Amino acid sequence: MAERGMSRAEFIRRRRGSDFVGRRDEVGVFQANLERVAGADGFEFLFHVHGIAGAGKTSLVRQWDIKARDQYGAVTALVDDDVHSAVEAMAAVSEQLGRQGFGLKGFDKLLATYHQRRHEAETAAVGAPAAEAEGSPASASVSSTVATQVGLVGLSMVPGLAAFTSAVDAKQVAQGADRLRAALSSRFRSHDDAQLVLSPLQVLTPVFARELAEVAQRVPWVVLFFDTYEQTAPVLDSWLRDLLVEGDYGSLPLNVIVVLSGQGRLDARCWGDCLGMIAEVPLDVFTEDEARQLLAAKGITDERLVEAILEVSGRLPVLVDALAQARPSDPAAIGDPADTAVERFLKWIADPAERAAVLSCALPLQLNEDIYRAAVGEPEGIGYPWLRSLSFVIDQAGRCRYHQVVRGPMLRVQRAASPTQWSRDHTRLADAFGQWRETLEATLPADGHWDDPHWRDLRLNQTYHQLCAQPQKALPDAIHETVQACDHGEATLRRWAQTLTQAGHDTNTPILTQLGQKLQDAGPDTSFLVAALTQLLAIPAITATTRTLAHTIRGREYRDAGTYNAALADYNAALAHDPDYERAVQGRGLTYERMDRYEEALNDYNRAIELKPDDADRIAGRGAIYAQLNRLDEALTDFNRAIQLDLNLVWAIASRGSAYLSVGRYDDALTDFDNVVQLDPEQAWAITSRGLVYRLMHRYDDALTDLNHAIQLDPDYAWAIASRGLVYLSVGQTYRLMHRYDEALTDLNHAIQLDPAQAWLFANRGRTYHNLGCYDEALTDLNHAIQLDPEDAWAIASRGQTYRLMHRYDEALTDLNHAIQLDPEDAWAIYESAVVLRLLGSEGAAERWHRAVEASQAEAAGEGLEAVWAAGGLLVVLCGLPDWRRAQEQVEVFLSASTSRHQIKEVLNDLADLRDALPVDASQLDPIVSRLEAALSQMS
Repeated sequence: MAERGMSRAEFIRRRRGSDFVGRRDEVGVFQANLERVAGADGFEFLFHVHGIAGAGKTSLVRQWDIKARDQYGAVTALVDDDVHSAVEAMAAVSEQLGRQGFGLKGFDKLLATYHQRRHEAETAAVGAPAAEAEGSPASASVSSTVATQVGLVGLSMVPGLAAFTSAVDAKQVAQGADRLRAALSSRFRSHDDAQLVLSPLQVLTPVFARELAEVAQRVPWVVLFFDTYEQTAPVLDSWLRDLLVEGDYGSLPLNVIVVLSGQGRLDARCWGDCLGMIAEVPLDVFTEDEARQLLAAKGITDERLVEAILEVSGRLPVLVDALAQARPSDPAAIGDPADTAVERFLKWIADPAERAAVLSCALPLQLNEDIYRAAVGEPEGIGYPWLRSLSFVIDQAGRCRYHQVVRGPMLRVQRAASPTQWSRDHTRLADAFGQWRETLEATLPADGHWDDPHWRDLRLNQTYHQLCAQPQKALPDAIHETVQACDHGEATLRRWAQTLTQAGHDTNTPILTQLGQKLQDAGPDTSFLVAALTQLLAIPAITATTRTLAHTIRGREYRDAGTYNAALADYNAALAHDPDYERAVQGRGLTYERMDRYEEALNDYNRAIELKPDDADRIAGRGAIYAQLNRLDEALTDFNRAIQLDLNLVWAIASRGSAYLSVGRYDDALTDFDNVVQLDPEQAWAITSRGLVYRLMHRYDDALTDLNHAIQLDPDYAWAIASRGLVYLSVGQTYRLMHRYDEALTDLNHAIQLDPAQAWLFANRGRTYHNLGCYDEALTDLNHAIQLDPEDAWAIASRGQTYRLMHRYDEALTDLNHAIQLDPEDAWAIYESAVVLRLLGSEGAAERWHRAVEASQAEAAGEGLEAVWAAGGLLVVLCGLPDWRRAQEQVEVFLSASTSRHQIKEVLNDLADLRDALPVDASQLDPIVSRLEAALSQMS
């Protein structure tokens, strides 16, 4: 009676295992390892099986798989060359473990999120970042009113980034990555989603490793097999080493065993220093005893037949098995040893239909019952189980394929016998795959074909058979598809490149083989996709349409790497071929935006919207450009329009909130960020953004509630931690008697520990030390901030002020002059330099004081919060000039400008600092101070 619950696949797997002959020593090595205690002497956790094609590596690995499951209670997964990235490898493992009842549920959920977010990133124009910037030095709250009125930078800015140059260097690439990270964070609901898209391995692998370890706690062994590793090593080597040896993604238990199986040795550049911990299992051709044993098991004992088979096969296991299964009765039928064993094998199949089926089924890359029927022309597919039972047919996750040692000669025989029939057969298969693809397309979104893995598989097989049927005719379309594959990531491109190589080999078309191999071997010193696209663009016969697409995709890759001038060159080249190619127009606009070339960006956004008028992302993106240009009314118009088109466009709502903040409309800003949080209440970035709004409204308790919640959701969220530090800093500035600078330092210390490369964090901690009077510590941090970002005018001016308070006037003046050179309209730096010049008795002091007045007047003439701060700053400058008549008038201007208690206190603090720094007429200053104190008391 059949075992209840056993599937057909499981039955076939066990049956094949029971027929395994030979390789006793190799099987024994693996079994002995499973009988040891993990970690005991002689225990191995990493095996490498290697040998020439046809040596039986796959058969041995599958035998190990069967033994591990059936005899030792292992949970196993087998990954072969159907995967083209570490992400796909993890997905394949998870899927197979799930079929055994040990699914990695958390990983599967995160993987689904990754695919969705990656699709969103690839299909939507990413607008300007909508959060993260308020903590930058340019807008950080500091003790000086004039410093504070440097301005509230909108949430759509990225902190601490200087202008980009044309040079391609590490700093530029890092800054480009920061920009992209900020842009994606604003596009998605979570900064975690942005990190997931940017660094999927760093996010997915720890979850994969943790859940794999949990499975290992429930079973005796977990064994992961990576077959045909010579194909997958380029994309899996580093990841596997980091996972298994270095422990970069978490610690795996010792009962997780990994088997690598491929033709060559492992790459010493990756594995060289740990080869001693890898158990090598080399496979050569069968020994004569092993070959004889297999033949005897197949009933072949006639010495004449045995000798003939040993000679013809060269004892290559796959050919020995194939010849044995054919059961020849006469040594003469085996033929001349110069003939291939496979050609002779076909003669032993008596049934012409079966013989034709074997040949026809060599044509597809893989087989299932549908493909079998298309290849053979057998409507019911009744011969498929027989074909699948042949020794050289390898099972593979619901499909099967011929061993390449057998398939290759079969293809050569058919191509040489009748090129016309060869072309017809491949055309028939191409048509079949095309029909299946078109049927699937009816169920998919119009722009979502390439995102569906089944569709990609059908398209790839269709392309392969079109190339085999008519290589020269199909090549232009195949090249265009390869460029499209570049658009969907490295793993997809590797599949197309591998297929081009295979088609070139199978048709003896060198141009295909060479192109496919060049694409697979794209150099490691540059982006794989950039290198591949460069190869494709070098093809003389590439069509104008394909060239336009290739330049556009390469432009995107350059842009995302921060190589902006190269990106612009590609976008310009694309538009030279097609001036109305809206994707290139939009891509160039986004590049200009990231280069802070906003007027040029605006031109491209306008054109992109003309070409696609109802695209909410693009309209919102133009709104972000208007915000950068301080054209806030136009920005709000665009944000409103975009949100009307897409009520759930979170980053646009957040950007509108930023615009409201920039004009001092706090309530409207708060409403927008309330809506953002309501749309996704568990996303730390949205809660942090609202906390930022509360801070700017001086609702510090609410701000701390939100920031604490954000940090609880994501304990390592550097921006939230730093923002909480700034809240403590603001509280300390507003209510000095509360002395919460220590709390500010605690959070800033934590933020710096998490992200030590951010200059603005060090600059803000330096200001905190400055406010505490710890000037040496302040200088240390400000020096480091300036070392990280030598063009940070705010940090340089802060250091200048610190030097001034330490009476190091020459150093103070050097820094302040440098800051003014970087930002000639910075009223705070000009004011500070005027104070220092007067302390030095310099003749240039008077001119600098008048310049400080002009710069302060210009800022005070604006609108919103910045103008209020500037009005207070102008009052301080007039008192220092001194111009007491205008100072008396300015007091009333300042107090009539919807001034807050915090702003009045800051002016009082700055006037106290002025009194300490310079000889000031107390009879003139005291009435101004009294007027401010009276206004403050009336607000109590």
